[in-house]
Amino acid sequence: MAVANPDVEKATANLAEVEDPIDLEPELNEKSAKKKRKKKKPSAVPSGETESATPTDTTTTTTTTTTTTTKDKQDSLSSIGAEADDEGTLNEEASVGEIVKKKKRNKKKKTGNADTEQNGLDPKQDPSKQGLRLLYTANSSFYDYTEPQTPKPSLQQTYPPSIPIDKLYPEKIFPKGMELPYYSPDGKTLRSIDLEAAKVKEKIDDETYQDIRRAAEAHRTVRKYMQSYIKPGMTMIHICETLEDYSRRMVSESGLEAGLAFPTGCSLNSCAAHYTPNNGDGTVLQYDDVCKIDFGTHVRGKIIDCAFTLAFNPKFDQLLIAVKEATATGIKNAGVDARLCEVGAAIQETMESHELEIDGHTYPIKCIRNLNGHSVAPYHIHAGKSVPLYNNGDNTRMEEGEVFAIETFGSTGKGLVHDGLECSHYMKNYGVGHIPLRLTRAKQLLHCINQNFDTLAFCRRWLDRLGQEKYLLALKNLCDSGIIDSYPPLCDQRGSYTAQYEHTIYLRPSCKEVISKGEDF
Repeated sequence: MAVANPDVEKATANLAEVEDPIDLEPELNEKSAKKKRKKKKPSAVPSGETESATPTDTTTTTTTTTTTTTKDKQDSLSSIGAEADDEGTLNEEASVGEIVKKKKRNKKKKTGNADTEQNGLDPKQDPSKQGLRLLYTANSSFYDYTEPQTPKPSLQQTYPPSIPIDKLYPEKIFPKGMELPYYSPDGKTLRSIDLEAAKVKEKIDDETYQDIRRAAEAHRTVRKYMQSYIKPGMTMIHICETLEDYSRRMVSESGLEAGLAFPTGCSLNSCAAHYTPNNGDGTVLQYDDVCKIDFGTHVRGKIIDCAFTLAFNPKFDQLLIAVKEATATGIKNAGVDARLCEVGAAIQETMESHELEIDGHTYPIKCIRNLNGHSVAPYHIHAGKSVPLYNNGDNTRMEEGEVFAIETFGSTGKGLVHDGLECSHYMKNYGVGHIPLRLTRAKQLLHCINQNFDTLAFCRRWLDRLGQEKYLLALKNLCDSGIIDSYPPLCDQRGSYTAQYEHTIYLRPSCKEVISKGEDF
């Protein structure tokens, strides 16, 4: 099914090399150690000359020549004792000992620094949080990039966050995401780009870039806080409403100008996507749950779609790492002129190279084949192009100026999802024309949806928040008329576990920008 992709094999090999900096450059480390030994090695005393040490008693003098035999040298050193050491007399045994100790300390220090600088990792960091950052920052052999200059905020953000992003950056210049160069299909050479022309295009579209970066900074701020806030024992409604309140504040919600792009997904375990609790749902987060947090922000319709997975039990670490690496692989292979099927093949190969052991049973980690990444357009979360998680034969190419949500889903189940649970997500059909409605209540509800969400997704909790009551029949009528589409929760087989990671990328003329990239992943 999946076509073997040599780029993925090279990237995997590069990752394995970077994980151990000492093995990566053995000759360099050996030469460095030799240089240190040479610097520490004491200079020989010319024949016929003497070295003297004068202890507190000035009548004592010891002389050692280079022609002295080993036995004589040992006798001389032993006779000198501590007094000669105090006065700086050459002590070869002590010098060699210091060299060995310093060599070990330098080697240990160099190893730690190399791991931190090349991989961007703290070696003591929880391994469940290392997968995606490792691929993003350690693939220097594939991506030769530098982090963009980040504008400094005029104020210091509080904890918990309370200052809106547009107040932190009053000059309306917001932090960039991670910029990656475009590579040719062979994965070895940079794609030819007219940088001057690219800069002109980007200057024209600067307002668009600032809008989406503002939405991304709001998303980064909220998710950083929520990852430390969410704990087992909380109800899913409390988690979602807390996250949404902070998101509204950070993005300075203002009608359709800025706000939430879609309801907060908090799908648990076998449920992979599109679950958010309706009012009255008392589901509580448990220690052994695998929870996918998927939420979006927007400014003037420029949407950030980004997701991560929380698992409190470390037995799920390998599942999370597999999906992080698959998402990183998708981002690495995406770009102008990239074929969607080839991106999907690379994702599948990375994802399915992992397996998960739970309670003595080993489960292969599979891509969920009927879930996809997608292109994103203003006020249009699913803009037409799909990024598959396997080679589906779609030779459609990505194009300059497009925005994509690269999201991958891994599962210990069948790798296929179906509708399940009570529906909570809804969205107006993009581009739908005028459709006559008979029910007055349906007309009223549609007017409310147009005023507050237009073509952005919404949920029943948000209708309740707007004061809508007894609207289920009217909502069903809008769905039956084709004006509104319903998006019920999507679940794999019961008892399985699923994970999700997602980033939004912008295919700019000069480079590929991972707009939602943050310090967390």
